[in-house]
Amino acid sequence: MSGSGELIAGRNPVLEALRSGREINKIWIGEGVNKSGIKEVLDLARKRGVLVQYVPKKKIDQLTDANHQGIVASVAAYKYAELDDLFEVAKERNEDPFFVILDELEDPHNLGSILRTADAIGVHGIIIPKRRSVGLTATVAKASTGAIEHVPVCRVNNLAQTVDELKERGLWIAGTDAKGSIDYRKMDAALPLAIIIGSEGKGMSRLLKEKCDFLYYLPMVGHVNSLNASVAAALLMYEVYRKRQEEND
Repeated sequence: MSGSGELIAGRNPVLEALRSGREINKIWIGEGVNKSGIKEVLDLARKRGVLVQYVPKKKIDQLTDANHQGIVASVAAYKYAELDDLFEVAKERNEDPFFVILDELEDPHNLGSILRTADAIGVHGIIIPKRRSVGLTATVAKASTGAIEHVPVCRVNNLAQTVDELKERGLWIAGTDAKGSIDYRKMDAALPLAIIIGSEGKGMSRLLKEKCDFLYYLPMVGHVNSLNASVAAALLMYEVYRKRQEEND
């Protein structure tokens, strides 16, 4: 579990927190905010008995530097899932597990963006390490536009050991590598699968690369030799989604 509480800012993140049943301590709304634009927030807050306080906009500005749209909520800290929870999501949907492993990702906007795509295509969970990695913060929540409430994130002590455990539980492990031998569009996505995305600077660690069953490359014809981590993750996630949809059709 994470530690202290968080402030989340913006209409959509606050709305998603209310929808998900997250524990919310209080909602501040700036005076002058158009109530018709936040009707659903107000209705859900009333239904759940959440305290709503109207304050001068200056007070909201003091609470957060984020683009708050006149609304901020104090929420219980984000809870991290256990590995078993991720398998349970796949089981409930009657689908082969599909997880994304993030190897020391440090940019909260990248994590937020990856959560957003993961929610869009139905990833069963994301796995991050406890050390040298961004966690679930208010910035990540804002960047995920509410997806943080719907995609379980498991934080583990040792990624290499976790990959070994996933293999023992029947998953195949795929990674990305510019020198990989397989075009990502040829991946076999019908398997129980975990995809590793490397960090922004160093890419995937050598140890994790050695544990991969498949190494895929993303074809590029331009001058840069790598993509942003969240873009690479989105391409791979959508390829798995596309292949699995074809299998089901």
